Amino acid sequence: MKPARLRLDGISKSFGATHALRSVSLDVAEGEVHALIGENGAGKSTLLKILSGAHGADAGAMELDGRPYRPAGPLDARERGVAMIYQEVNLAPHLSVRENILLGLESSTLGWIDAEDSRQRARAALASLGYGHFPLEREAGSFSIAEQQVIEIARALLAQPRVLIMDEPTSSLTQSDTEKLFTVIGRLRAQGVSIIYVSHFLEECRRIGDRYTVLKDGETAGAGEMRDSGVDSLVALMTGRPVADLYPRISRRMGPVVLETRSLSRPPRLRSASLRVREGEILGLAGLVGAGRTDLVRTIFGLDAAAAGEVAVFGRAANRETPRRRWAEGVGFLSENRKEEGLMLNLPIQDNVTLTKLETFGRLGWIGRRRQAAAARRWTDQLAVKCRGVDQNVGELSGGNQQRVAFARLLEHPARILLLDEPTRGIDVGSKAQIYQLIGDLAAAGKSVILVSSYLPELLGLCDTIGVMRRGELVAVRPRGEWSEPDLLRAAVGEA
Repeated sequence: MKPARLRLDGISKSFGATHALRSVSLDVAEGEVHALIGENGAGKSTLLKILSGAHGADAGAMELDGRPYRPAGPLDARERGVAMIYQEVNLAPHLSVRENILLGLESSTLGWIDAEDSRQRARAALASLGYGHFPLEREAGSFSIAEQQVIEIARALLAQPRVLIMDEPTSSLTQSDTEKLFTVIGRLRAQGVSIIYVSHFLEECRRIGDRYTVLKDGETAGAGEMRDSGVDSLVALMTGRPVADLYPRISRRMGPVVLETRSLSRPPRLRSASLRVREGEILGLAGLVGAGRTDLVRTIFGLDAAAAGEVAVFGRAANRETPRRRWAEGVGFLSENRKEEGLMLNLPIQDNVTLTKLETFGRLGWIGRRRQAAAARRWTDQLAVKCRGVDQNVGELSGGNQQRVAFARLLEHPARILLLDEPTRGIDVGSKAQIYQLIGDLAAAGKSVILVSSYLPELLGLCDTIGVMRRGELVAVRPRGEWSEPDLLRAAVGEA
């Protein structure tokens, strides 16, 4: 075992009466990938913010390469060799890819920015991730969430950190993109970079992690060598209970076709997609980033206007539909980008949950707050949303709890056809099991689901039918039993 590059001893942090961390200790060696595992609310985010300089610890000590480490802020941490990649994309959307990657690290001579050298460094950082083809002068905000995540990773690598903290780096990436990231992590490990890797995908942690630490309720629940652990044991440490079957199999009968698309297109990402979804069916969409999966569900919902083709809902086909009309028809949409599209972070939970049917909670323009709060409370209880109350602003919740609030809105509406774009992104294993059970129950009750997911085990575990998007086209739609992970990957890249 190499000597510790980073050491934490007895780290504690409280926010008022809430104890976020209680005497947490861990150490990370040079060239080690250390997996930090835990459910939402376990204290991972607080610990990462202390490491990156965003928060100061109330008690305990930290050392970096044998010297005391107590960063005055994120910039101080970065200059001392500790870089952080947050789960939520943190780019300046109006700036170019190049400007975002080089922000604060521009090449300069006598105060003048060396544009050519800066461009080459940005290109090299992207190329190391397998994305050297990205247009450097295009605005970062015009890229998909997954592509923005790649830009953020490239920015962190440009600083050549000694310790790199990755918070859910693959939550928006497909299997192919994840493999590219793992290759980069392997290179960094060989170069001696220490990596703290946070992910709800335990298979990822077991694959690339050397050691692990599990947090539960702000305390260390367990730690050890990753090769000596199994998924079941890690889940038991995280939740305090075993997860016998993550993907429920609920007996159900499928009914007539309730949604159909015919040669639907919206260039350049969506070229042609024809599918049929039956009552009680869960249809999954696989594919690489940029293959057109998100464009398909957004076009179905009316967020983006179709250039050609049509969508028929319950047998009724119409052009130029709007999200308002889709809601009225019983179609609900869950965006992959909850931060900017899925939620109003500055409003309370009860407003977010009831947003699409406010007219039912009052009259003459006045909202009955008690009825609204009672409706929201029913869903926060059922979905186990950790909050002070339904009057708490959604922006104050953890990412996983925010996602549950977004899901609650679909249930309160209630939608009969659910378009779910990465519904378990950023949610821990225990919460995923609850969402999976909920999706299964909804399908058993006759609701129809289109599920976009980059996590292939999720598609194979939940769906009745799986379609693969490739370069804007829906190229194959088959029953789940006719697919395997290799089959899905081959279809996504054009080898099948």
